[in-house]
Amino acid sequence: MIIIGCDFHPSFQQIAMLDTETGATEEHKLMHTSGEAESFYRKLASPAIVGIETVGNDQWFVQLLQQLGHEVCVGDAAQIRASYVRKQKTDRRDAKHILRLLVEERFPRIWIPDTEMRDHRQLLMHRHKLVQIRTRVKNELQHLMLNQGMQKKQKLWSTEGRAALASLPLAPWTDRRRKDLLSLLAMLDAQLESLNDAVTRVAQEYPGVPLLMSQPGIGAVTALAFVLTLGDVHRFPRGKQVASYLGLVPREHSSGGKQRMGGISKQGNRLLRFLLVEAANIAVRFDPELRKEYLHRCHQKHSTVAKVATARKLAIRMYWMLRTQTPYPQVLSSRVA
Repeated sequence: MIIIGCDFHPSFQQIAMLDTETGATEEHKLMHTSGEAESFYRKLASPAIVGIETVGNDQWFVQLLQQLGHEVCVGDAAQIRASYVRKQKTDRRDAKHILRLLVEERFPRIWIPDTEMRDHRQLLMHRHKLVQIRTRVKNELQHLMLNQGMQKKQKLWSTEGRAALASLPLAPWTDRRRKDLLSLLAMLDAQLESLNDAVTRVAQEYPGVPLLMSQPGIGAVTALAFVLTLGDVHRFPRGKQVASYLGLVPREHSSGGKQRMGGISKQGNRLLRFLLVEAANIAVRFDPELRKEYLHRCHQKHSTVAKVATARKLAIRMYWMLRTQTPYPQVLSSRVA
């Protein structure tokens, strides 16, 4: 069997290879642009076990190894680095360290979604980025109106508000800016409408999405993001582990009998965490139990802290809905949330 520890970079990779049958070891620096890396893995006589850290821009490499029949092990970069005590860090040392963890069966392997799920994640990310761009365009138009002494806030996007914006007399370049921004806004609205329809179609492919949408405040986007991020919910024995996985638990530095807590860790999927907080804003309006807990926390903490706590409660409840296949409000009677 061939085991390879790979220190992956965008333009190259440093590998340390071990043949367990002969005990022979090799080290190579493989370039990506020239096709040297792809040629190397194609020429391997037998399927290999390849370990890499979680890094960005590695999807093509993971897919290549899977297509060639190699076993890919993706490990938690923070845990890999924490298990190396030496102060010297080089690409060769990193590759050897990954190889050592694989050989000693100490490699901190993590779950990775399949190709289809990764592609569906891109749909949600693309939609999210366009929403952010649209928000910036709207803010620019609001700023333009304020400079002309008109403040309409959300009423600016009504039929009457848009008519007032279009009829406002402006200087030549200010008028050009208004026209360009309105053109961008119309284009983004059309694209987002198409993406929303695509999200609705993709959501039908996952049975857990309609179940989660029974919870007030949870729409197709948040439900689909939750399913795609968690994957198989049985990977998590408890709801608290889901909250930790999403970065919704507080940082802690306790020692010597003293407990020190901080803000949430934010060690998780940033998009889903954002969507859960947004969903919590709606859920507290239509879910009596969440609203009661939210208002109670608002008397003790800032409203932003209460919103994050509600998002954590919502994530744990959604986890149990998938785990037990129980819709809202039946899940409340079981008291598993």
